[in-house]
Amino acid sequence: MELGRLEYLQALVTEFQVTDSPEAKEQVLANLANFAYDPKNYEYLRQLQVLDLFLDTLAEDSETLVEFAIGGLCNLCLDKTNKEYILEANGVEPIINCLSSSNEETVMSAVTTLMYLTTPQSRQQTTALPVVECMLRFSLSASRRLSNLATVFLEDYCTPLQVEEARNLSKHTAVGIPLPKD
Repeated sequence: MELGRLEYLQALVTEFQVTDSPEAKEQVLANLANFAYDPKNYEYLRQLQVLDLFLDTLAEDSETLVEFAIGGLCNLCLDKTNKEYILEANGVEPIINCLSSSNEETVMSAVTTLMYLTTPQSRQQTTALPVVECMLRFSLSASRRLSNLATVFLEDYCTPLQVEEARNLSKHTAVGIPLPKD
C-alpha cells in the first residue's frame, strides 16, 4: 500500500505539471496541500520535490494557487527536515510576500508558516522590521482570526524592542501592506 501512496502523489505532481486547465491545477494543488498535512507523506513529498513546487507557485498570479501553495508549505514546515529545506531554499521572502495578499486564508497561512519557520538562525529574517510592522497592522484588523494570530506573532516571536521600533516607524509612514479583504 505504501508504494501506492508514492505513485498516487507522483501522478498528482505530473498532472499539475502537464495540465493546461487552471481548474485542474487548482484541484491538484489543493490535493497536494491536503496530503502535506499527514507526516506519513513528508518523505514522499520531499522525494517528489513538492516543496519546490509549492515555493515556485507562490509567484503565480492565481490567488487560488498561491493560497493552496502557502497552505501546503504551512502543513509541511512543522517537520524539521522540511523547515530546514524551506529556509535553505530562501523560502522566507516569497512567504513574506504572501502577507500582502488580499486573500485572508493566504495571509493566515503565511503568518502561521513564518511562526513555524522561526528558529534562532532564521529569526532575523522572519521577524524583520517590515514583517513586524505588518503584524502591527494585522493586529488591528477587523478579522478576529487575523488580529489574534498577529498578536500572538508579536508577543511570542518578536522582542518588545522590535515591536517598539516598528510602532515608531509606522507612525512616520503612510505606505504599507494593505489588510486582506474578508
